[in-house]
Amino acid sequence: MAHITFSPPYLPPDQVASHLRSAGYAVLRPADTAAWIGCPLDELQALHADWSGLPPDEFLKDGGRYRRRRHASFVADGDSVQAVPHRAHWQPVEYNALHGGMQRMFAPMLDTTVARPAWRQLIAALARVSQQALATQPERWFVEAHQFRIDTTDGIGRPTPEGAHRDGVDLVAVFLVGRERVKGGETRIFEASGPSGQRFTLSEPWSLMLLDDARMIHETTPIQPLADGGFRDTLVVTCRRGGFQDAPA
Repeated sequence: MAHITFSPPYLPPDQVASHLRSAGYAVLRPADTAAWIGCPLDELQALHADWSGLPPDEFLKDGGRYRRRRHASFVADGDSVQAVPHRAHWQPVEYNALHGGMQRMFAPMLDTTVARPAWRQLIAALARVSQQALATQPERWFVEAHQFRIDTTDGIGRPTPEGAHRDGVDLVAVFLVGRERVKGGETRIFEASGPSGQRFTLSEPWSLMLLDDARMIHETTPIQPLADGGFRDTLVVTCRRGGFQDAPA
């Protein structure tokens, strides 16, 4: 049976905020991602080298060994982006039935990564669009970034082992950073309170999907190997007003 893929519903950069506001999502092709962020595409592509050294995710509760990751947190206020001391990632079980309620202290992102100008521009652009599309008054944005590598060492890799979900934030951004020797990995987004949805496969490095997390549920289907060493690399960044998600005192 042929493996069918659907092309992403790409938008021009000047429609990102309005489409995010009206439809709850927006998707950009790589060159438009770079233009929207305000940096050359090759500066984004240079970040990909950091994914080859990601350490294993030690918190997978399904027993898998297919995920590697790093994590970092920031506060964005206007165009100011400040890293905060390394902290645990926490989600309530209402948003992550598999890993919710756990204090997960992942390995920190490398200082050399977060010091790059392209990285700061990327975070600032996500905070700006959160403000433009999702806020009605000036906000400080509490930003968490996750570098993921999902591999097929054991024959299958699960980008979203928790299934279709929301993250409990305002904005979710998913950058496809690299993809080699795999099939599958279809992105599926659905209205949280309606019947409409989209399905497509991000395959071009530095294509970008943005979601209004209050309105959209998302998941990515498992990947399978086409040859040895297959993987799918993503950068997932969330923006939340009012503070980071933290375990109740």
